Amino acid sequence: MLTRVRTIVGVVLVGALISGCVERTITVTSEPSGALTYINDQEVGRTPVTVPFRFYGTYDVRLEKDGYTTLWTQAKARAPVWEYPGPDLLAEAVPGAKSNIAWHFDLQPRPATQEDLLIDHAQQLRATLPGSTPSNEEPQH
Repeated sequence: MLTRVRTIVGVVLVGALISGCVERTITVTSEPSGALTYINDQEVGRTPVTVPFRFYGTYDVRLEKDGYTTLWTQAKARAPVWEYPGPDLLAEAVPGAKSNIAWHFDLQPRPATQEDLLIDHAQQLRATLPGSTPSNEEPQH
């Protein structure tokens, strides 16, 4: 009788382990939003973006957005306590278990380059010429 109970419990545990799986995701947000995001040199989308991952650890992160300095950094995906060896066997058996890591980055406005300053100065000079129109308007004939 005891052997039969052990067999049933073993089959149930194996079935639970096979059917369960922790869904691991990383959500990346930024200020401002809409930054093109790369994780380990793989383009994953524009912020806010949520992507699946397999392994906890350190990841290379790059965010790019027009008018802002490109951010190159690293971020850690730390395992929750229930993902440590031992408790992880039970966590894997729970259907629908989720682990979400959240990273937020603040982008800095890109400083004006010499080229930007030169173009701005040229537009200001153009505006002082007689009969000139602002650069964003078409001359009328």
